[in-house]
This record gives sequence, structure tokens and C-alpha cells, in this order.
Amino acid sequence: MITAGDLRKGLTFEWDGDVYEVLDFQHVKPGKGAAFVRTKIKSVLNGGIKDMTFNPSEKFERVIIENKEMQYLYSDGALYYFMDQESYEQIPLEKDMVEEALNYIKENDMATINFYKGKPFRVTAPNFVELEVVETEPGVKGDTSSGGSKPAKVETGFVLNVPLFINISDVIRIDTRTGEYMSRV
Repeated sequence: MITAGDLRKGLTFEWDGDVYEVLDFQHVKPGKGAAFVRTKIKSVLNGGIKDMTFNPSEKFERVIIENKEMQYLYSDGALYYFMDQESYEQIPLEKDMVEEALNYIKENDMATINFYKGKPFRVTAPNFVELEVVETEPGVKGDTSSGGSKPAKVETGFVLNVPLFINISDVIRIDTRTGEYMSRV
């Protein structure tokens, strides 16, 4: 058991029949009245975000989320198959669970899958990936009216803004947390 006073960023706990992850927290001690903890929490099972205020002595059940590195194998159209590298067990996941990560991973790439009580609930791509540009317009020298960037489509189908010097077949590094171009590889 943990108290609301123990809440920290990234901590997971069970409350009101759901499992939440702390996105942000603030311990408030007003001049008058009792102290309280203001939090922004996200449901790990359905993705909903709430702003909540708790009494510091309120108790919660701490939840352990298991993380596993798994290899993305293929999609049969409806399901996406991932393989555990140790047991070679394959698990099928639905599109809504992997949709965000699919922007950055292709077949045979590794991804982190989060499990709660043995049930997968989220797929996360590595923080940085290297993907090939498959479609972009040629950059025109001196054209900086668009801020010096242009849209480019990478091999997974994801579209992002890249500098004007990036061409088709260039391999670029992308930060998957923000979806932004980092560098040319």
C-alpha cells in the first residue's frame, strides 16, 4: 500500500477499479486548511487522463506493470503478431493497442509491450528509430518560406517534417516520443 503523499511521476497504482499512472503531481500546503496532492493521472487500460486531488493520507494499492521486449513479426490484416524472444511464444494484438507504435516499427523490429496481470495493454516503440524516406519533394535551394522544412513519408507510412536537404532513400533518425526528425544517418 502507498499513500497519496508517496505519489511520484511514472508510479502506477490501483484506484476506483482502474489502474493509473502518475503523469504529473504537486504537493500543496496552503496557508489555511489541510495539505493535499494535486495529480494528473492516466488510465493504463483505456488511456483516459484525469486531474485529481487527493488527501495525502489516502491509501492505494501499488501496481506492478511488467515490460517485455518483443519482436514485431507480421500483420494478417486484423491482428498484429509479436514474439517473445526467450520463449518464442507469439501473441496477437488488436490494431488499437499497437496503432501508435506502428508509425515507427516495421516487421522484425523490437518493441516494448506492457502487461498488467499477464494481459498486454500497450505497445511502445523504442525512443529512437532509423527509417528510410520513401516519399518527399525535392528541396529548392533558397526556399525557406516554409521554415526550412518539408513533409516526408518514411517506410512505415508515417509523415513528418524534415529539413530541405533530405531526399528519397535517405535514412533518418526519429524521436518516437515526439514524432520529430533528429538527424540523417
